[in-house]
Amino acid sequence: MARHALPHLMEATVVPLILFYAFLWSVGVWGALLAALVWSYAAILRRVVTGQRIPGILILGTLGITARTVMAFATGSVFVYFLQPTLTTIAIAAAFLLSVPAGRPLAERLAHDFVPLEPEVLRLPGVQRVFIRITILWAFVNLANAAVSITLLMSQPVGTFVAMKTIGGMLLVGAAVGASTVWFKQALRNHNISVVAVPAV
Repeated sequence: MARHALPHLMEATVVPLILFYAFLWSVGVWGALLAALVWSYAAILRRVVTGQRIPGILILGTLGITARTVMAFATGSVFVYFLQPTLTTIAIAAAFLLSVPAGRPLAERLAHDFVPLEPEVLRLPGVQRVFIRITILWAFVNLANAAVSITLLMSQPVGTFVAMKTIGGMLLVGAAVGASTVWFKQALRNHNISVVAVPAV
């Protein structure tokens, strides 16, 4: 699972963040915004040219960075750039929560970016239950992430905010990924199903 998901996560989130932080200290915040944006579109263009599938997480990440960059340049405010993803995080948390009573847990829809599974496996009752549990978990992880981000944004300078938000976010996400993986693998083991990792494309 990790080998399938890690390249997508690196490409869509980690690399843009590293570029942003590097350019922030070398050329300033506006150059950092453009560097992250250019990388995201270059990643999509590379996949289009080579005929590879574009992961959903890369599309979502690029759309988010685009909207934030346009708003930041339009308003001349870096605060807007960092506030918008926090508001988006709250909206994502709401989407996770609302998807459960709707009968279509969002974790199931996103699972294809992380591990290849047959439709028959996804329909198993035990797997469905764990998708609901994972969906609720990620709803609260996103809410916690948003609360931490707003607190830091209101109290810290940009450089400190980016560093502390990154560390805090990685700890939260890492814990959630660990819990999600354990729950998911346990559900598969209960049905005597093993997952064979495939290369990410």
